Formats: sequence, structure tokens, C-alpha cells
Amino acid sequence: MQLIARCAILAGVLTGLLPAATPPPNVIVVLVDDLGWMDLGCQGSDFYRTPNIDRLAATGMRFTDGYASCAVCSPTRAALMTGRSPARLGITDWIRAEFQLTARQWPNVRDRFGYHRTGSADRELLTPVNELQLPHSEITLAELLKPIGYASAFIGKWHLGGRGHLPVDQGFDENYGGWDYGQPPSYFDPFVELPRLPMGIPTLAPRQPGEYLTDREADEAVAFIERNKERPFLLYLSHYAVHTPIQAKEDLIEQHERRRDGQGQDDAVYAAMVHSVDDAMGRLLETLDRTGLADRTLIVFTGDNGGLDRQGRPTENAPLRSGKGYAYEGGLRTPWIVRWPGVTEAGAVSPEPVASIDLLPTIAAAVGTRPPADREIDGIDLGPALRGGKLPERALLWHFPHYRHGPGHDPYSVVRKGDWKLIRFYDPAKTELYNLADDLGEANDLAASEQDRAGQLSALLDEGLEAVRARMPIATQQAP
Repeated sequence: MQLIARCAILAGVLTGLLPAATPPPNVIVVLVDDLGWMDLGCQGSDFYRTPNIDRLAATGMRFTDGYASCAVCSPTRAALMTGRSPARLGITDWIRAEFQLTARQWPNVRDRFGYHRTGSADRELLTPVNELQLPHSEITLAELLKPIGYASAFIGKWHLGGRGHLPVDQGFDENYGGWDYGQPPSYFDPFVELPRLPMGIPTLAPRQPGEYLTDREADEAVAFIERNKERPFLLYLSHYAVHTPIQAKEDLIEQHERRRDGQGQDDAVYAAMVHSVDDAMGRLLETLDRTGLADRTLIVFTGDNGGLDRQGRPTENAPLRSGKGYAYEGGLRTPWIVRWPGVTEAGAVSPEPVASIDLLPTIAAAVGTRPPADREIDGIDLGPALRGGKLPERALLWHFPHYRHGPGHDPYSVVRKGDWKLIRFYDPAKTELYNLADDLGEANDLAASEQDRAGQLSALLDEGLEAVRARMPIATQQAP
């Protein structure tokens, strides 16, 4: 395999994709589940202690306007893997695990035309059924990098399909923990919840009773780096944390119990979960330093949607409005940090809007290859921004054609261009318009006073939805 890698690098040099004598960088993507925009010290939190992630930001670039491609998990994960819009993929909601399908999605609540028919009195629309997995026809980041000699490992939460559609079926060489679950049965080895999920996590064999899942994920990540330090690698560390169940190590909980401040971010158990994620980042950084790989490794750190911020919430997203699942910034905006030695300036902060769809084209350019040419790629290469410049002006699009919180909150579609953001709700039909530069908390709806601008953004949203062939909610009388 080392010979294959050398040949791939040489091919890149000969075709002009890589400068001579420039080895391709290793790539590490760290995705944290349900991490809120304010859940890090470098993002402004006074409660959460994240010195290692803060160090990553201090030695790399932090994006203030970084987004997930959906306000829930599976669509963002699909976008990250493919560079394609969730709406284009037909993955616009979280994918149900196999044990959930009979009751929650298949076949009882879909018709032969692919629409939910709930019969609920307070729901006026039929909504498109979500896909059950990422199709094999899609080309994942791992599949893109494999032909140029990259070893790859997936660690943690997958949530893009079950048997036959797991990471090793989608291009990854190794898989530690990736299954169809949206959350772990338990954070403690053997990761079992009885009686519902007595098998634990089928792709992560128990090894030490009581071991914390985030620590185990870090162990697997460190071992993978050490096994592959002589060749280029892709490591996708997709933490199950900080998703529910809210469980953490007792010693860390006690540390944070002593620091409660009563200002919203005051859940000691959740803070201990964040602490463990930060410890995992510390182990990654230490391993890269010890192996001499730090200067040859591109690291991306982000989240799959906003923090869980509602009644009984474990965190607080203020000054952003709302949280996970919602169309507002608290549901969509996530921490975004990129460290690429020799490219990003240490401690740089960029206001450029970026999203999960941008990861594949950015990484492709970084390693000297190109995204697949036989399909539409909705993301862009963030290279100009990583070098301190600006990105081409564009609109970012979100589409959630499902019911989750009830009429008035969803289904919805969203478009952002420049500082302006328009939200279109479908039941009941209404439009909201916000200027994020002046109103980050989305408290002042300007749709009535800025009708021309709202109309322009609405037309842009229509154009974007049509371009990605988004499936729309429809009235019952319009059903096929």
C-alpha cells in the first residue's frame, strides 16, 4: 500500500495537482454530536473548560459563521461525506435505526408515493419520507481518498444506515463504533441498555467494564494514527458525545458541580461530557506532536447541528435563538475550527459563512485531487478563506420538510445570503426575515418592512430548492 501511495503522489505531481516534493496532508475530521455554538471556551463560554480545543483554535482558524447543513444529525453527516445538499440526497431528517423502523417510519406511515400520512388533526401537510441510508451510488470522502493511497478509519457515531451501509461499506478501511444508532445505548462499557438494546454497540466490542465511550474513541483514534504514521491517512472521529443520554464520569461531574453559575450553561454532567471531548482532542494533538505529524495534518473540528436548547435543556445557545432542530441560528450554527499548518494563520478568525457541504471539496483540494465530476457538488473549496481571503458570494440553503415541533415551527426552508436570512415556514405559511449583522439573536422580523428584500430572497430560495430537486411538503388535496 505504501507503493500505491507513492505512485498516487507522483501522479498528482505529473498532472499538476500537487507541487513537487509536497506530501499530501493527513486529514482528521472531528465531529461532535449536538455541540452548541457557545459550548467552547474559544467560542465565549465561561462555564465549559476546553483548553485543548481552544489550543486548536489558537493555532488554526476559527469561523464565526460556521454552519451544519441541517439542524438535525443525519443530513449534516451525509452532506459532510459527499459535499452534496441533504435535499439533493433525500436525507433531510435523522435516519431511524433498524429497531425503530416499524413504529416510527416504515412501512406504516408512508404511502406508495413516498409521503407521510399521519392523520394528525393539527398537521395540514403531507411530508416527504426520509431515505433510510446513504446510497451506495454516492461517493464518500473515504472513497474519494482511497485511490490516492489514503488509509482511513471511522470512529464513533455513523447514523447513515445500518447493515450493508456502514462505514466499511462506504469506503472506510476500519470502523470502531459506527452503527445505525442516533445515540449510544450507554456511555459506559459494555454500552448496553437493557432490555431494549442488549447487544450494546455491535461494531465496538466491550473491553473494560465502565470505560467511558469518549475515552475509548480517543484510544482507537490514537492507535490508528500510530499504525499509519508512515502513510497518508483519513481519520474521521465522530463522537457520540455530547448527545443524550447525558452521562459522564463521576470525577469530572464533581469538578463541574463546584463551578455551577446558574446562568444557563450550568449542567455539570453535560459540562463533564464536553470536558471528555476536549480530553480526546488533547490526546490527538499530543499524538500528532509526538509522532512528528502535526505540521503535516489538516484538522477540521465542527458539530452536526446546534446545541440541545429547550425545556430540560443541557446547554444554552444564547446569544443565538433556539436550538437543535429549529430554523434559527441556535439550531444551525456550530463551532468550526480548521488547522492546516502552512496555510491557516495561527489564531485567525474568519467571518466567511461556511457549511458541512464544503468539507469534501476543501479536503479534495488540500490532498491534490478533485471532487467527483459526474455529479453536482454543492459545497465549495474553502481554500481562499483558509488563506485569509474571501469566498465567492453565494447563498446557503437549508431544507427541513418534516414535522418535529408542531405547526408554526416546521416544516421549513431557509436561505442565507450575505447578512440576510429568510425562513419560510409551511404550516401555517409565513416568512421571517432577519439581518444577522444587526440581530444575531433573530429578535426582529423584518419581513414586513423589507418586502422587496424578502421577495428577492424568497425567489432565491425557490431557485435553490429547484436546483437541488428538493422534495416539498404538500397539501392533502394535492397528493398523487
